[in-house]
Amino acid sequence: MSFNRLLSVKLNDGNFMPILGFGTSAARKVAMSNVEEAVQVAIDVGYRHIDSAYTYLNEEAIGQAIRKKIANGTVKRKDIFYTTKVWGTFSRPELVQRGLEMSLKKLQLSYMDLYLLHFPVPLQVSSTWEELLPTDAQGKIMFDTVGLCSTWEALEKCKDAGLAKSIRVSNFNRRQLEMILNKPGLKHKPVCTQVEYHPYLNQSKLLEYCKSKDIVMTAYSALGSDSDKDWVKKGNPVLQEDPILNAIAEKHRQTPAQVALCYQLQRGVVVLVKSFNEKRIKENFQVFDFQLTPEDKKTTDGLNKNIRYL
Repeated sequence: MSFNRLLSVKLNDGNFMPILGFGTSAARKVAMSNVEEAVQVAIDVGYRHIDSAYTYLNEEAIGQAIRKKIANGTVKRKDIFYTTKVWGTFSRPELVQRGLEMSLKKLQLSYMDLYLLHFPVPLQVSSTWEELLPTDAQGKIMFDTVGLCSTWEALEKCKDAGLAKSIRVSNFNRRQLEMILNKPGLKHKPVCTQVEYHPYLNQSKLLEYCKSKDIVMTAYSALGSDSDKDWVKKGNPVLQEDPILNAIAEKHRQTPAQVALCYQLQRGVVVLVKSFNEKRIKENFQVFDFQLTPEDKKTTDGLNKNIRYL
């Protein structure tokens, strides 16, 4: 299978999604001016798939970057595939569209290309709407009892209203996916699922299942994850320091990151990669300049350790 910079995958609803996306999930610790600059650099380099979320608190900056690139003629709105996510505090059916409209307002866009359930975990609504993890007097997170299928029906309505071209899920396991797929009266099935996915966690069984259901897999943390994040498990090996991955990279005169990305792309997985460093943004997009051999892929398959960074 060969790739080019314009390659997209056809989704089960007929829409197309670029196979390499620019992720922005680390942006809460990055100045908004740097977020805006990084997104502009990414668009200049060739990224057309931008992934963010309500919880990343960066959609105003991303929207500014996109609009500037539209204004100077670099891209048209139809060239950009933008993704955002339903956070748990918007899980109630009557709030799903409100969450989408809040993101659209921040972005100053008229529609989302992809709208998805961020986690299969409904949370109670905070009084201010700003609290991402509402807690009780004892400091315990307050979960809600909303069923996933009810939330999914609200996403279907967003698609029917033209506010979101495609809808999908994230961080769902097979059982949770089957709850949606087997829902009576299902109108639109998820076009893809976004999960942690890298050579140390190759998710082969879930990938096989998704392919059988015409659901695309999207990988986040495709290069491992930064250990300084609060939600990342400590003590895990650093993926990009793996000697086998480095040996393959040296053979192809590429970086370990490029090898890890190419590995996923050649398995038919859409990959999200994030960086706010111009050099790495450009390097990561050069993943289309080479291909792994069958032996390389088999060797990389063998790196699986079922390690989750998140």
